[in-house]
Amino acid sequence: MNRRRFLGTAFSAAALGDPKLWPNLPRVCAKEARLPQAWVRFHPDLEPVVHWIENTPRERILGEAVHRIRRGLAYRDLLAGLFLAGIRQVQPRPIGFKFHAVLVVNSAHLASLESGETDRWHPILWALHRFKLSQEADEREGDWALGAVEESKLPPSHLARSAFIEAMERWDESAADAAITALARTAGAHEIFDLLCRFGLRDFREIGHKQIYISNAFRVLDVIGWRHAEPVLRGIVYGLLDTDRDPNPSKSDLPADRPGRRNRERLKDIPDPWLAGRPNDDTSRRILAACRDASAIDLGEIVIQSLRQGSSPASIFDGLHAATAELLLREPGLVSMHAWTTTNAARYAWNRVSHDETRRFMLLQNASFIPLFRGQPKKSTVALDQLPVEPLEESGPEALHKLFEGPIRQPGAAIRLHSWLEAGHDPGAFAATARRFLFAKGTDAHDYKFCSAFLEDYPHIAPRWRNPFLAASILYLRGAQDPDNAVIQQIREALKS
Repeated sequence: MNRRRFLGTAFSAAALGDPKLWPNLPRVCAKEARLPQAWVRFHPDLEPVVHWIENTPRERILGEAVHRIRRGLAYRDLLAGLFLAGIRQVQPRPIGFKFHAVLVVNSAHLASLESGETDRWHPILWALHRFKLSQEADEREGDWALGAVEESKLPPSHLARSAFIEAMERWDESAADAAITALARTAGAHEIFDLLCRFGLRDFREIGHKQIYISNAFRVLDVIGWRHAEPVLRGIVYGLLDTDRDPNPSKSDLPADRPGRRNRERLKDIPDPWLAGRPNDDTSRRILAACRDASAIDLGEIVIQSLRQGSSPASIFDGLHAATAELLLREPGLVSMHAWTTTNAARYAWNRVSHDETRRFMLLQNASFIPLFRGQPKKSTVALDQLPVEPLEESGPEALHKLFEGPIRQPGAAIRLHSWLEAGHDPGAFAATARRFLFAKGTDAHDYKFCSAFLEDYPHIAPRWRNPFLAASILYLRGAQDPDNAVIQQIREALKS
């Protein structure tokens, strides 16, 4: 829907407060204070925050945000306002490109939590600026906005769950929107998360971003509160049903859907005590090796065989994490990076989902996605489980400093980092250095998403795989040779003024 087709009504004085209470704020004209009636609306206490974020020009947004922070705007309210502005203003089709303004909010929040006192506002303010760029792009591409709920179409609460599943299976946007709205008002967060995760990995359209959207959105809702869930859930469902211009998948046999359909059929082949398997490093190696040349369909079968032989899901995930790291070593770039962040989102969701069948399906689908990221098998001498260890000219912090001072997005840097880690040095020092350069040099949503993903994943990986996994990450990090982020410089100046 085009925002400019609609006229709105002004906020009431009760919603905005008495202007006499805000003598130092810039005046807002009546036009800026209007909210189109066809837009979805948020809770009255947060709508004004979202509104000023939406209507402040990009060149003024950082100064305005700092002004409001100094006058008492809470961090959580800014986080919520930023997230919901993206939900309303940026179309999640495709779930990527300009929509990274929404996907990156959780990563920016995690970065803020890990920042020092002087830098704590930097990531979230950077994300605010990123939203304005995406908002401008959305306006150029059609000026989409999330519409208001069609209340007359909502199913009764006792039928909402079945109506949602049926609509998602049919790829029926209108029915799914109505059903998820009814669920948002009557069901619990855990039940809805389980339902959405049935569909987050069902197809390979959007190269994993569908599950990334689910996982990251729920993590933000955990911080800002479930009362904001309804529009967020509607946005997720709208994104999940993107067919990427394909015909209706429920009536077609398309490559993006085939692994999911095959994996759904063979869930019954997984033994019931599958969660009680034993850690097995050989299983991880076998999964890694299969990811090099097996098809998406075959890899699902290899995972099932491993489970039937008594291996633990954790060892399978170790193999998948290792495979994404090796793919980045072999073919550094956005596609291999997304294999990494998709596996991060899938494992987070797998740990949170309670429905057994959904957990089985997600594990198989995560495995089947790796060959789809990889494409046709290619000959390569790069193997993560054979990453060499070389003598270090320097040790300790000096070696790490020298590493980040040089060119880092290359295999040689990964070998040097692996050697440094294998010498017994603290991975935490590497993580802190990676964050520091992210804050100073990161210019893209992918920088934040990737950094938060690998830092979250590595403690959960078996010790055998941690060092090579971390070593591979350097191929998508920032270092001293990268230019400074001009937006961060603007943020620092705004905070000083």
